[in-house]
Amino acid sequence: MINNTKSRSGFHYFVRGWHLITLPGIKRYVVLPLIMNIVLLGGAFWWLYSRLNIWIPRLLEHIPGWLQWLGYLLWPLCVLAVLLVFSYFFSTIANWIAAPFSGLLAEQLEARLTGHTPPDGGIMSIIRDTPRILRREWLKLAYYLPRALALLLLHLIPAFGQTVAPLLWFLFGAWMMAIQYSDYPFDNHKVPFVTMRRALARHKTQNMQFGALVYLCTVIPLLNLVIMPVAVCGATAMWVDRYRADFALSPPVK
Repeated sequence: MINNTKSRSGFHYFVRGWHLITLPGIKRYVVLPLIMNIVLLGGAFWWLYSRLNIWIPRLLEHIPGWLQWLGYLLWPLCVLAVLLVFSYFFSTIANWIAAPFSGLLAEQLEARLTGHTPPDGGIMSIIRDTPRILRREWLKLAYYLPRALALLLLHLIPAFGQTVAPLLWFLFGAWMMAIQYSDYPFDNHKVPFVTMRRALARHKTQNMQFGALVYLCTVIPLLNLVIMPVAVCGATAMWVDRYRADFALSPPVK
């Protein structure tokens, strides 16, 4: 049984997340992250789509004249690059705001999946844990920023950078999505950030599959509004099946 659960793909946990958000007793913990994501990402993407026709021509102006014939190829790649960067940026902001509630959702779902009595999920629990959770978000940001800056600089290289950067952005974004959402159950058990990253890297293919599917949903209208709680639930199910036995032999310590 253990070998079977540990061999499940990232696709399995992505699909399972959609099922888990509908569980009785769990749905009420989905509501607040869902509302925050809808308000922030809905407004942000409405604004983005109104600006693309201005930004993309400006990006293409950096292409040398003798490479202008590549414009038809680079236009969709530039659009994709902007969407990938923008979706991750605003998803990060939404995750910061909703982090205490996402941690609570992961905690309650883990208790449901393991058969433990769920910890007190009241407002005082959220207030008490918020400073620690926000410190954890800073660690993720510190890991993300230098790598994101390197990719942005790569994108400034005419033709080559604008061709390669969207692919690298997607791969990096997929990895960051796996880190972002897996971190909630790990952090509930106070597993250090570096230890969590190393654990995820040991199953990198499966985690990249999961992160890639989540990242794709952050770019697709409507799906990007509901993906946050789905990703939290899928990552929590993966924690229970794959990591919990190694890092937490008891209910979350808050």
